[in-house]
Amino acid sequence: MCADTPVQNSPELNSLDLPGAPRDTRVVVAMSGGVDSSVVAGLLKNEGYEVVGVTLQLYDHGASVHRAGSCCAGQDIDDARRVAETLGIPHYVLDYEERFRKAVIDPFAESYVAGETPIPCVACNQTVKFADLLETARELGADALATGHYIRSAANGAPPGAHRALYRPVDADRDQSYFLFATTQEQIDFLRFPLGSLSKPQVRAAAEAMGLAVAAKQDSQDICFVPQGKYSDIIARLNPAAASPGEIVHIDGRVLGRHEGIVRYTIGQRRGIGIASGEPLYVVHLDAPRARVVVGPREALETHKVFLRDMNWLGDGPLDALPPEGLDVFARVRSSRPPRPATLHHDAGATWVALADGETGVAPGQACVLYSDEGAQARVLGGGFIARSERSPEAEAMLSRLAAPAA
Repeated sequence: MCADTPVQNSPELNSLDLPGAPRDTRVVVAMSGGVDSSVVAGLLKNEGYEVVGVTLQLYDHGASVHRAGSCCAGQDIDDARRVAETLGIPHYVLDYEERFRKAVIDPFAESYVAGETPIPCVACNQTVKFADLLETARELGADALATGHYIRSAANGAPPGAHRALYRPVDADRDQSYFLFATTQEQIDFLRFPLGSLSKPQVRAAAEAMGLAVAAKQDSQDICFVPQGKYSDIIARLNPAAASPGEIVHIDGRVLGRHEGIVRYTIGQRRGIGIASGEPLYVVHLDAPRARVVVGPREALETHKVFLRDMNWLGDGPLDALPPEGLDVFARVRSSRPPRPATLHHDAGATWVALADGETGVAPGQACVLYSDEGAQARVLGGGFIARSERSPEAEAMLSRLAAPAA
């Protein structure tokens, strides 16, 4: 049975919480060519659903065809096609290269040039996969779009089944909720995530049982369009001006050296800064307008408050109805970190999160994702992109002095 929801299905609904028998329910499956989406297609096919596989060609795969871990490139498209043949389902390949470049790659490069640390996987889900592909699924007469993401959804609110909510998956090691916080309510209601209650070993075992050639295939890397994992090379190719050299400056104002482009640095970085120092130094700020890399001690990284833009609220009630003292939540500022206690505030159109214990290495462009609790199956309450952060008063004062015009 397709394991997507944490609650018992209504007798009138099928395993996807949709009315009607599986044979009368058409589901489009986004097939990347990997084991996860392939198993989704197989599970739904075995349950009797009318399954249609769709694979997106997202970028020029010339440099990635033979690279292990690539995604949505030549080999992956061939793998998806073979899986569809094995399962006996129709399969289509859609050329989304132009859409992907405009919606994901170009903004990624622009964000890095501006001194941010963007998350292209969120942009891809937000635009190409859950907007463009979702609309294509509707045009194909589908009742739902299913993906291989590790996240759960369930009916929520009143009347029963009117809307769905997102929850962290059973397999915490595969949790992809951080990358899906920007999914809108309308999209959530149409999407299904059959792997939410399965572990990765269970998924691979299912692939073997189905006789799928991708059962042992290596997982794809997060950023699919960076062939060698070097962001700076991609950005320099798209925007040669991004490699402009500049100064490496200590947060106290001392000039320590030179760099060959701020796109080669990220907030929190310690290794490879390019200067010798008697104390451990970290990148604490990227001053894009002045092409400066600001470094300092680890304590200068500690962040206590983050201000969010492009907020996507998935909690109960409107965001404007939050209590004056804020709402206790759990916040996650990086995909590799667990949710930590925080308080969400919203006033006069501004949204910010106070981090109870502070966080380090927080950079503009990253996501701050909110949860109902710190548990492995917490509800996703939405989140936003970090526009700016607030550190200790001492660090803020030093950064302000650096930003002030020269006398």
